[in-house]
Amino acid sequence: MSYEKKKFFKTATPYFFILPWIVGFLVFTLGPLILSLIMSFFDWPLTGEKMFVGLGNYMEMFTKDDQVLKSLGISLRYAAIFVPLNLIMALFLAMLITQPLRGVKVYRTIFYIPAVISGVAVSIIWSWILNSDYGVLNYLLSLIGIEGPDWLVDPAWALFAVILASAFGVGTMMLIFYTDMKNISTEIYEAASLDGAGPARKFFSITLPMITPTLLFNLITSIISSFQQVTLVMLLTGGGPLQSTYFYGLMTYNNAFKHHKMGYASANAWVMFIIILLLTALVFKSSSAWVFYESEVKADNKKKKKGGKSV
Repeated sequence: MSYEKKKFFKTATPYFFILPWIVGFLVFTLGPLILSLIMSFFDWPLTGEKMFVGLGNYMEMFTKDDQVLKSLGISLRYAAIFVPLNLIMALFLAMLITQPLRGVKVYRTIFYIPAVISGVAVSIIWSWILNSDYGVLNYLLSLIGIEGPDWLVDPAWALFAVILASAFGVGTMMLIFYTDMKNISTEIYEAASLDGAGPARKFFSITLPMITPTLLFNLITSIISSFQQVTLVMLLTGGGPLQSTYFYGLMTYNNAFKHHKMGYASANAWVMFIIILLLTALVFKSSSAWVFYESEVKADNKKKKKGGKSV
């Protein structure tokens, strides 16, 4: 084999290993993404001829379809409650499973199991728990003298019921927090204990600042998942009652597969993509004020040392 061929194979070998991922990305992610963008400029029914409408689908969304802003408002309210609740629950559970207690591995597994259950199974479980007639939650409330509401029937409670069921799958985020917490040196906590710091002070002065990069990652993924919520709300409430849980993602799904307006649904999806992109950009922009990176601190310390020597 010539030198040029050997050099080529040596250079190309790493790309051969990632070739399955590249093909999968092109076929199942980038390809459909580009196709949906093209479809958004067409009147694209499932059957029949396709007609180019330019920005017609986007104009219709904000001038003729009142449901777009309503569904978007519902999704924003859902995200405003779900995202912080999800983060707090995951952080709390991660703190619990870091404690040196007997059987903590069992609890770690129990907390994580709901994250691997399918959305259909989760919806069946929570439709039973939240049932107003024989549900477990209302039964437990009755034991302390509280009459439980009609969780999935009352428009005032339906959105909160979906948020409660969505928070059931917090296990993945919990493990991400847990992994980052385990990497924090115990020497830092020991030094803080010698200085008289209590558990609360250790959490807010050591743990929380040290895991802010992970907090940033979980915050962004939680925002994205909150806008893409479809399966759970479809099976629990179907968008009702009185469209109180008619999420933007569910509206997009119905436009595509129920009303067979693929072009219009693609425009819905791209507007959602832009909204998520803007929210993510805002989070990244604000991260410089609250995210702690150890490498940056080391660089600052080196600058301080150099400055001290020069003085």
